[in-house]
Amino acid sequence: MREESEVLAAEREFFLSLTSSNVPALGPLLTDDFSLVALNGAILDRSSLLAALKSGQLKFEVIQPVEFTVRFYQSTAVVTGRTEMSVRLGETPFNFRSRYTHVYVEQGGKWQLAAAQGTPIPAE
Repeated sequence: MREESEVLAAEREFFLSLTSSNVPALGPLLTDDFSLVALNGAILDRSSLLAALKSGQLKFEVIQPVEFTVRFYQSTAVVTGRTEMSVRLGETPFNFRSRYTHVYVEQGGKWQLAAAQGTPIPAE
């Protein structure tokens, strides 16, 4: 299963689940050993991310993908892209642009996100 459209559908579902804080939908999109390297360098595992979203401590208000590319390596897809985001951490809002890398693996006939990393793009 090397269809770019299927990986991009998983990518859209990931972003939609984040912005709606839909933890039940997000959980199955992530591998059990998922890790996220956040913009501040912190590493969140699957359970930490889901707990932060569920509690409302972390809220992705807007994620606007601007560009992306998809590359395939057997049962792995690497998505590299750029986003514009509005995020709330507790009561503190943040607006920023970022470049990101998402690593998807095909498991059981579906694409799951195994790793994500974001890098802020400084304001021009």
